[in-house]
Amino acid sequence: MRAVAYRESLPIEAGSSLIDLELPRPEPGARDLLVEIRAVSVNPVDTKVRVRMQPEPGGAKVLGYDAAGIVTAVGPEASLFKPGDEVFYAGAITRPGTNAEFHVVDERLVGLKPRSLSFAEAAALPLTSLTAFETLFDRLDILRPVTGAANAILILGAGGGVGSVAVQLARRLTDVTVIATASRPETGSWVRELGAHHVIDHSRPIAGQVEALGLGAPAFVFSITQTEEHFPEIAKLIAPQGRFALIDDPKAPLDIGQLKSKSVSIHWESMFTRSTFQTADMQRQHEILGEVARLVDAGTLRTTLADTLGPINAANLKRAHAFIESGRARGKIVLSGFGT
Repeated sequence: MRAVAYRESLPIEAGSSLIDLELPRPEPGARDLLVEIRAVSVNPVDTKVRVRMQPEPGGAKVLGYDAAGIVTAVGPEASLFKPGDEVFYAGAITRPGTNAEFHVVDERLVGLKPRSLSFAEAAALPLTSLTAFETLFDRLDILRPVTGAANAILILGAGGGVGSVAVQLARRLTDVTVIATASRPETGSWVRELGAHHVIDHSRPIAGQVEALGLGAPAFVFSITQTEEHFPEIAKLIAPQGRFALIDDPKAPLDIGQLKSKSVSIHWESMFTRSTFQTADMQRQHEILGEVARLVDAGTLRTTLADTLGPINAANLKRAHAFIESGRARGKIVLSGFGT
């Protein structure tokens, strides 16, 4: 089968940073699905793994943690899906990725594709939807108010893939006031379109901007990017006994002592935790994707597809990685089908 991989960690500008190659078609294990990949999207985790994780000597590592496709075979203990089902999912970081014609994935991580979306539109959603949903409802527990705090959430870096979903989920499924940050006119317009009540500029000090809204100190803060840069402002603006979540990898250690006086709780979200550790509630991701599909088909959520770069091949994936690394992404980048 055709696939895109890398044999050594290189800057994306290097000629062999990603390469086209042929690999054997995988076989599904006990609770696995074999999926024919129709579309994939690219996330910051793809670029981070490419830079940080060397393949085994003589081997090649296939990236890709978002996909939409068609089930072609199921393992002997699989019961949630059947051949012919159209599915979408984000997979597991511990297994080969989705940048291949066929992919094996544990069925407990998979949802039926929204009927109203194309494969490309569906591929934009899984990883970001799971991350946003788990952060808002499993970590921050935003349906449980913080006594005395403004029933509001500040979403830092709201214009990217995760933020684009988080804004929608918070706005459509809760009565929490959504304050989004964006530093460019196009991303500001994007998050307003997705439902943010207020938009502030994270290229300037944010605590004063939040205070100027007149809402009071927000109960919740969700930091998606550049947390180390914004952390002192977050500590200043968040309500006493508030809840703070982050998903990025701060370049410097955070001085969490800044949160002690307010008894702020910290929640670090990785949507790969359940699959990596095979947690008892691993099937929660199947359930979340089912809810996301239902919300999409009901018109409550919309795809965050922003750009389609053509077929799945090394040249197009290199373009996608370069764009992600530039920090200019809005929404999600998708590639569809296999071609030259």
